[in-house]
Amino acid sequence: MATGEETRYPGPLKLGERDTVLRLDTLESTPWQDGGLLPGNAYRELAVGAATAGRVGLRHLRATAAFDRETGWHWHDMDVHAVFVIRGHITFRYKDVPGEHVVRAGECITQPAGVPHNVVDRSADLELIELTLPQRFATTEIDEASATVAEDSR
Repeated sequence: MATGEETRYPGPLKLGERDTVLRLDTLESTPWQDGGLLPGNAYRELAVGAATAGRVGLRHLRATAAFDRETGWHWHDMDVHAVFVIRGHITFRYKDVPGEHVVRAGECITQPAGVPHNVVDRSADLELIELTLPQRFATTEIDEASATVAEDSR
């Protein structure tokens, strides 16, 4: 008897009968890499990308240096973008959305696909998990005039 939603395929399945694989990442198997989209950070590309043939990306990111500049306005060519903060905080601004959006430890934000945004602050102890669909995606920088943000209505 199934609980919750109806099953989408007959099961249970054997390993290899689905289009995902069993994989475990450890700190030793996925070392920290410098760089990424946010300056002053290191990241680990986690197993989800390899396990799903790139359909889903999951990254573990942490701050490695003080935050000294905004990322600048940009957008990502992706279908889903979610950020879960483990420690610290990160602050976003979004085109046509009033105000700043601070995401703190234990909180998650989903960013609308393709919407221009700017990371305007982050804590020195930031650590987060980022989920993307797909794993690899293009990022396009845009000028500030193209990303005019609505003012707060306070």
